[in-house]
Amino acid sequence: MSSNEIIQVIAYLIILTLCVKPLGNYMANVFQEKENIISKILGPIEKIIYKLSGCDSSKEMGWKEYTFSLLAFNLAGFLFLMFLQLFQSNLPLLQDGIVNVPFNLALNTAVSFVTNTNWQAYSGENTMSYLTQMLGLGVQNFLSAGTGIAVLVVMARGFRNKQTTNLGNFWKDLVKSTLYILLPLSIVFSFILIQQGVVQNFANYDTITTIEGVKQVIPQGPAASQIAIKQLGTNGGGFFGVNSAHPFENPTPLTNFLEMLAILFLPAAFTYTYGKLVGTVKHGWTIFATMMILFLVGLSISLYSEYTYNPVLATSHVMEGKEMRFGMANSILWEVATTSASNGSVNAMHDSLSPLSGMVGMINIMLGEIIFGGVGAGLYGIIIFVILTVFISGLMVGRTPEYLGKKIEAFEIKMVMLGVLLPSSMILIFSAIACVTPIGLSSLTNKGPHGLSEILYAFSSAAGNNGSAFGGLSANTTFYNLSIAFAMLIGRFGVIIPILAIAGSMSNKKIAPTSEGTLSTSNFLFIFMLLSVIIIVGALTFFPALALGPIIEHILMLNAKSF
Repeated sequence: MSSNEIIQVIAYLIILTLCVKPLGNYMANVFQEKENIISKILGPIEKIIYKLSGCDSSKEMGWKEYTFSLLAFNLAGFLFLMFLQLFQSNLPLLQDGIVNVPFNLALNTAVSFVTNTNWQAYSGENTMSYLTQMLGLGVQNFLSAGTGIAVLVVMARGFRNKQTTNLGNFWKDLVKSTLYILLPLSIVFSFILIQQGVVQNFANYDTITTIEGVKQVIPQGPAASQIAIKQLGTNGGGFFGVNSAHPFENPTPLTNFLEMLAILFLPAAFTYTYGKLVGTVKHGWTIFATMMILFLVGLSISLYSEYTYNPVLATSHVMEGKEMRFGMANSILWEVATTSASNGSVNAMHDSLSPLSGMVGMINIMLGEIIFGGVGAGLYGIIIFVILTVFISGLMVGRTPEYLGKKIEAFEIKMVMLGVLLPSSMILIFSAIACVTPIGLSSLTNKGPHGLSEILYAFSSAAGNNGSAFGGLSANTTFYNLSIAFAMLIGRFGVIIPILAIAGSMSNKKIAPTSEGTLSTSNFLFIFMLLSVIIIVGALTFFPALALGPIIEHILMLNAKSF
């Protein structure tokens, strides 16, 4: 690595860490309804939204009513997005050559954006109208991210509450998440992107003649506004098919840095927000430290692997498939950041990564997108492992497990195991089916362990609600559209529902006073225990599959063999 690349990576980590407290504190104030400059401006707008929608924001909900409201809202969003895609050729803001989206692809895409996955088995500029991009995909980028934030806030209330079934109001939490957090940040970021050269227009596509005399179509569109929220909301996806490798999405070194920063900007800050909401900021920093350690380990392995000599190609520092404009380190940093968050945007081809670097991306997703993860989603995902760690620790010393003063009992552990097993089972079951059926294998462009990695990555990305693609897999088929859609649904709501159930159960419990026997969840020992549980659970679940894919591919690569 050059000194310039090292400085960029260090600057990224420092700026990200420095943003945690101020942004996290602001978001905590939003949900604690503390007044600030922004609330004075947006407060009247919030009241108008409640009035026009007929929502009683003062009404408290139990976990079951909260869950029903969340599911009903997401179902409505799914149906609306399906409608836009299936009938876009009859709607306004249609570019030349754009037709209605086929049903299976429309179903997959609607599920994808409602679940905050943004898996795209298509190229946006060739498939989606401007109206579908903005009113459908862009709106869902806000609402799916807002849903994840709402679930996190409810979970925090569950641990903070004292013997009550009230967990807040879903509609109010959703409005606050969108109006006070996602929308202002996206507006500011959009203007920065436009100033740097990201396109934002409604023009028809241009046709030019290259210096070689070949006709080339140059796509246009309202890209900047969608790119801002796709990054900040950890949605991912791309306005254009090649995503943030496209100069219209990511034109300069500054946009590249800011888009990478935006991926982890909110997820990292939510650790501080959570600490404030549950009454122990130190615990929030403990969770942040755990996430950062996992992130740094993955980043170190990926950088080492990419800069190491490759016997197959007889060279090191292989740039094939990387972002040529910004260099190797920026491609790898983006890859680790986007798979650590449930973001899915890319500026390089993951299929071209070294086996170990590709494996890091897979592991980041397979662990449940808990290394920062999606906005809200990553944090409530790692809390599952926190509860599991507390429970195991309690069993080891023969003491009733407690977390934040609440006893962890059989019901909570059952829900935790559902949250762990449901996404994991989707990855392994569908990957197995794809590997043994002609319909699954027919989409592969590579054989052997690399082909297995392509399949594993696809279903990991779906069940982990990441949305990035390994590449090399033709996923726009009936089998992959439907199976990936089902995996995305289970990966999203198979975790959200258990989390809401845990919040409801914990909210109704007493808070026990701290004693000498209480396990501290805010020290280096707990970080070590939490890391151990995460690694052990991940290893036990996915090591056999990884051994047949990227691990064996790495061993073969060292012997100058490839597929």
